[in-house]
Amino acid sequence: MSDQIDRVLVCIPTYNERENLPAVVRRVRAVVPTADILVLDDSSPDGTGEVADALAADDSQVQVLHRARKEGLGRAYLAGFHWGLARGYGAIVEMDADGSHQPEQLPSLLQALPDADVVIGSRWVRGGSVVNWPLHRKALSVGGNLYIRVLLGMPVHDATAGFRVYTAQALHRIGLHDVASQGYSFQTDLTRRAVALGMRVVEVPITFVEREVGNSKMSGDIMRESLRRITVWGVQHRGEQLRRLSRREPTWHRV
Repeated sequence: MSDQIDRVLVCIPTYNERENLPAVVRRVRAVVPTADILVLDDSSPDGTGEVADALAADDSQVQVLHRARKEGLGRAYLAGFHWGLARGYGAIVEMDADGSHQPEQLPSLLQALPDADVVIGSRWVRGGSVVNWPLHRKALSVGGNLYIRVLLGMPVHDATAGFRVYTAQALHRIGLHDVASQGYSFQTDLTRRAVALGMRVVEVPITFVEREVGNSKMSGDIMRESLRRITVWGVQHRGEQLRRLSRREPTWHRV
């Protein structure tokens, strides 16, 4: 990796993931031994925080940020971003704790960084796939991403993907102070901000594997929040697009 990204922080948010976390941490450390790991635990009642503390006690490259309560994926990642930026990391990774994001594919994402500001592990580009998803869930994800592409006009196939890497410079430019979105909309929000700023967004194909242990954190509330926010952003984008066309300005920077 280049000097710009010689320090990598892998952020892993957790809520009731005590059975999955040790294996995921072990696999990350095996494939990217120079990377540090930050576990972001939202006071899991199943004792995930204590499991994370034990992992950190045995490995100086594992740290734990205990959060007072469950506040959602977006807030957890924002806390991790601020923690990593304050400590000078050159790249920050988002990764689920349930094993659906395979650590063995992380090197492929990191290898794309010299030519990117944001790297997305994409399920919906050539070579990407999902394993053990029912048809209706696959249709929901594909349809949701198509809705995002059409409404926001973004040249990104998997804007809701949660396995991704940001350079520190990208996060500084995106600006994190006014990000309030959660769930799928959090990923879409940061993607649209990056695209609007003309950043280089690269999609690397991954195989997403549905969790085998524990319960998914996806809920109807998260889906409704995502739909509402994305629709509002789309209306705003199309309105701005019309204003720019009237002034003959470009509607989006090219990626």
